[in-house]
Amino acid sequence: YELADLYFFSFSGLIGRSWAMVFAAGGFKVKLYDIAQQQLTSALESIRKQMQEMEKSGFLKGSASAEQQFALISICTDLKAAVEGATFIQECTPENLELKKKIFSQLDLIVGNNVILSSSTSCLLPSKLFTGLKHVKQCIVSHPVNPPYFVPLVEIVPHPETDPSTTERTYALMKKIGQSPVKLNREIEGFVLNRLQYGVISEAWRLVAEGVISPTDLDLVMSDGLGMRYAFIGPLETMHLNAEGIANYCERYSEGMRLVLNTFGPVPEFSGEIVQKVNQAMSEKIPVVPKVLDARRKWRDECLSGLAKLKTQMKSN
Repeated sequence: YELADLYFFSFSGLIGRSWAMVFAAGGFKVKLYDIAQQQLTSALESIRKQMQEMEKSGFLKGSASAEQQFALISICTDLKAAVEGATFIQECTPENLELKKKIFSQLDLIVGNNVILSSSTSCLLPSKLFTGLKHVKQCIVSHPVNPPYFVPLVEIVPHPETDPSTTERTYALMKKIGQSPVKLNREIEGFVLNRLQYGVISEAWRLVAEGVISPTDLDLVMSDGLGMRYAFIGPLETMHLNAEGIANYCERYSEGMRLVLNTFGPVPEFSGEIVQKVNQAMSEKIPVVPKVLDARRKWRDECLSGLAKLKTQMKSN
């Protein structure tokens, strides 16, 4: 990629804004597209404000100043004009299959053969999104983790007909902008991040529902226990280090693991009394008031930003 030649194009919701900032931090020109001019104007204002705040607090990504990065972002309400000159298109519309299919069918009619058509979907399978498109070989899912500016993982999920070069180019681009891409060899419901997340949520829910532990203590098990490790190493490396390698871990602990795993209950319904119980506990800690929730999200993002900085320092050491 020639930096100056690459236009990244998106939609101006929260994920679109965050993606735009990530690409601008990587030195790429960004075109933000939306049908509503007002939405674009407020997106730009929000991006400018966030960049300035992060520059002040020392959390701005990239080597350029906030002003230089902001200058790389332009807005457009005309789809044809938005994709002109683009080599990578990242769709960030709401998680609605029909809406996404409509957008991709429109894009399919106006893009050339070198443009990558990428979706931010967190759960819609590529085969549901892209099947039947003329440019299906150029289609891929690049699922970020919210918020992508602070959490670098991107799951790259191909359609069965996606050309391997599309996967490789997307992977290389994500590395170039400082994200941490992972390649899935085939599509699967929930991809990988959400399958792991839902496994944790499911057991957490059962433990609270069965009265084993309170909701707040359950969260503490993760934030001050497992999460401390998992911020730096994954479950497989954890196994490897907690014994004399994986083979030794399985030898020592497989019987105990199977014993515990066999006691896991069915998939919870996530309804009824337990919803009220968990909701009450969470609401006591963080009241469901927009101002309070936003403040907590801001705190979360600052923590993530600090952690990202720490991880970068530790890698360079």
